[in-house]
Amino acid sequence: MNILIVDDEPAIADTLSYALRAEGFATECCMLGGEALARLQRGGIDFVVLDVGLPDITGFDVCRALRRDSDLPVLFLTARSDEVDRIVGLELGGDDYVTKPFSPREVASRVRAILRRLHANGESRGQPEKTARFAVDRDGLRIAYHGHWLALTRYEYLLLALLLERPGRILSRPQIMAAVWQDDGESLERTVDTHIKTLRGKLRAVRDDEVILTHRGLGYSLAA
Repeated sequence: MNILIVDDEPAIADTLSYALRAEGFATECCMLGGEALARLQRGGIDFVVLDVGLPDITGFDVCRALRRDSDLPVLFLTARSDEVDRIVGLELGGDDYVTKPFSPREVASRVRAILRRLHANGESRGQPEKTARFAVDRDGLRIAYHGHWLALTRYEYLLLALLLERPGRILSRPQIMAAVWQDDGESLERTVDTHIKTLRGKLRAVRDDEVILTHRGLGYSLAA
C-alpha cells in the first residue's frame, strides 16, 4: 500500500515516512499542494497524510479537489487544534486528524485504524437483511441502512450506534460527546453537529428519509 505524505517540513515528512515504512507501507513525499494533486492524478496512491498548512494551497483545498472524484482516505496534520480546523476538515471528507506536535507512531497507528475500519465497511462477507431499516455488525464496526453497508468513519459509527440503541430518545450534545468522544478531551460540542450532518448525507444517499431528528435546544434523536 502506497501512502502519499504531503508536508512542507522535510524533517516531519522524513520521520513519518520512516515510521510508516517500518509498518510495512511504501511512501512518497510532496512539499506542495499542487505537486500532490499532480501526483494523485497519476494514480497508484492508496492513502494521503495531508498537512493543512502548505505554502501554496491549503491541505483543505487539496482535499476538496481530491474529493471531486476520489474517496481515498485522508488523515490531516494540523498545527492548530481550533474547532474550525476540525469542522472544515471533517466536512471536506477527512477521515481523521492529528494535531502537531505528534508521535510518528501515533500517525502510523491512526493510519492502520482507518484502513481496518474501511476494510470492515467494505467487506462482502454476510449481506444485511434488506427488509430491516438498520442492521448493526458490532464485530465489524459497521452499520447497514436498508440493505446497504454505510461507509462510516469511527465517530460516525459510534454516533449512529448510540442513536440506534434507543430510537426516539432525545440525546443532548453533552450526552453524545460523553458517550462517543470519551477518549478525545479536546473535542467540542459543535463536532456533534458536523458528524450529524455527514451522517444524514450518507443516509440520504441510500434513501431520502428524515432519519435523524433535530430537537431545538435539546439535541438529536433517531426517528422511532
